[in-house]
Amino acid sequence: MKLLKWLLSHQLKISKVKQKTGGFTLIELLVGLLLAFLVITPLMGFMISVMENDRKEQAKVNTEQDIKAALDYIARDLQQAVYIYDADGIAAIRNQLPKSDNKTQFFPVLVFWKRQYIAGGLAVKNGNTTVGNDDTFVYSLVAYYLIKDGDSTWSNAARIGRFQISNGYGSTTTEIENTRDPGFQLFSLQDEGSLKTKMNKWVKKSSETYTQDVLPLVDYIDQTTTGTTTNSVPPSCATGQQMVPQYTGTGDAVATNDVKTRGFYVCVDSAKTVVEVHLRGNALARIQNNNINFNQNIPSTKMYFPESTITVRGIGFLFTQ
Repeated sequence: MKLLKWLLSHQLKISKVKQKTGGFTLIELLVGLLLAFLVITPLMGFMISVMENDRKEQAKVNTEQDIKAALDYIARDLQQAVYIYDADGIAAIRNQLPKSDNKTQFFPVLVFWKRQYIAGGLAVKNGNTTVGNDDTFVYSLVAYYLIKDGDSTWSNAARIGRFQISNGYGSTTTEIENTRDPGFQLFSLQDEGSLKTKMNKWVKKSSETYTQDVLPLVDYIDQTTTGTTTNSVPPSCATGQQMVPQYTGTGDAVATNDVKTRGFYVCVDSAKTVVEVHLRGNALARIQNNNINFNQNIPSTKMYFPESTITVRGIGFLFTQ
């Protein structure tokens, strides 16, 4: 009996020793948590800062790439231009273009006629039998729009859209009519006056409605309106060129409301079929929803508004007698 009590007493003493040496006290745990907090918090802040800077840099890079890609696309389009409308021309034919009833949100900045290549558009026949196909060209009217319509599908910045209608092609009148875009009507060079006067008289086919829409080309274009204290009016164009859109005066060549921005404008010399295209992106709109306007008085924000320019000469072979 005494032996059993001694064994139990001895076992309890051993157990107490193990409990004292086998874990951490509450104070030790609190000290450990405090040290971990002091070490991890700065590291977390550093990681968040790195991620935020990376997001901003990526937004700038993506915007710069989009601007360059859009300019390259427009330049390739313009290389086949036979006539480019200046500000006078935009004012003359604007009511013939789509979205003419929504002039405060859609502005046709760059409008021109081009030769459109059609691969295999003509059937080569031997009698009544088709023996092959040949390539051909047709005339197309192209319009690039600056758009700021508040559509939630797109960013809070502006975007550029493209519209095109083309003449038909084929060996017969029926084939040409079947492949012609609704609303298309070719310009006429038979009237009196200069080439500019004749081209400014163009009208769409009055009995038809356009089925083509203004399709998006690029988003995140600077939407900051000109004439404010934070955004200067674009510089004047060279002698012999007209700026489109215009920013002062009245009429259909002058931008108003939300489309009065230098995010997308051109300088046009219709006589030489030369155009200088200016684009300015808005990377801020990729990373935040508010305070996305360009402010020329804050140098640190300029990096978020990359600008690019390209000058293109079309083939321009239209002549008048």
